[in-house]
Amino acid sequence: MSDDEVYDEPSKVRAEDGVVNVDGPDAVDVRLTPEAAETTADCLTEEAMRARGQRRLKNLPQKPA
Repeated sequence: MSDDEVYDEPSKVRAEDGVVNVDGPDAVDVRLTPEAAETTADCLTEEAMRARGQRRLKNLPQKPA
């Protein structure tokens, strides 16, 4: 996996026997506790919103200070 690779397909997530399984692109296969999965979901949501904002503001002209 290249560090600069960006994927546009979401990971598949399922709960089995009290464990959250995440299968994603590039053979990502992670097993998380429910608590770790909730924290990860919160972090992903927050950073996804930040990335969307960065992408939207990227091409706007800079405002004077």
